[in-house]
Amino acid sequence: MAFKKSKVIKYTFLILFTLFMLYPLIWLFLGSVKPNNEIFTPGGILPSKWLWNNYIKGWFAIPGYSFGVFFWNTLKLVFFVVIGTVISTTMAGYAFARLKFPFQKTLFAILMGTLMLPQQVLLVPRYVLYSTLGWVNSYKPLTIPAFAAQFAGAFFIYLMVQFIRGIPRELDEAAIVDGCGHFRIFWNIILPNCKPAIFSIGLFSFMWSWNDFLNQLLYINDVGSFTISLGLRMFLDNAAAVSWGSLFAMSILSLVPLAILFFFAQRFFVEGIATTGVKG
Repeated sequence: MAFKKSKVIKYTFLILFTLFMLYPLIWLFLGSVKPNNEIFTPGGILPSKWLWNNYIKGWFAIPGYSFGVFFWNTLKLVFFVVIGTVISTTMAGYAFARLKFPFQKTLFAILMGTLMLPQQVLLVPRYVLYSTLGWVNSYKPLTIPAFAAQFAGAFFIYLMVQFIRGIPRELDEAAIVDGCGHFRIFWNIILPNCKPAIFSIGLFSFMWSWNDFLNQLLYINDVGSFTISLGLRMFLDNAAAVSWGSLFAMSILSLVPLAILFFFAQRFFVEGIATTGVKG
């Protein structure tokens, strides 16, 4: 009896704590179906009238564009960022974890030091560089650097290095005996054993790129190329009276791809984080 009672208390606490953590999301969803004058007024959390048409109004709220355009633009951008980040960080991680080259430890220490460098310090130099190259008002400043591991590269490279170090070196030695070079070892041995870490890197880069606002605001000027983050901001620019219900509705829709991705990839994500740094 005491065991059942403790179990009930535990699950009750977990449910209440989960509701507490999800309260901002619940408030956002309920706000998306409320009349505008009820959203910020004190009172009950439930709407007096459920306005589901806020989702339709929000979808076509930007003159000349639907939110489908912004979703498609974001998907294209995120796709190249994820691909570039995974390719560059896995190759760099393999180099630091398995290869021997001059100044290896020094370069790795410098790489780790960049984790302490505020990204705001790099905004002006990067903008000047990309403007000189003629990349402003395009996706190039947001995608091409990902292929050079510049999109949170130090963190992801460190993640890969720690994961690869946990793979037994005997596998590499056996491959060398069979005549494999570094590329074959990387492609046929390291990558298949790094799936959890690769999924973690892909998931992180997807989320961070999907939610990015500052960089997209700096480099994208054409409304037809706007992403979801910039599209949501236009709700505050287009009208004196903001349609908060429509804004919240589009915010909820913008969270759906992230929730679906995390739901299907959470096993690999948790495994990748949990096993990073564990020696094999």
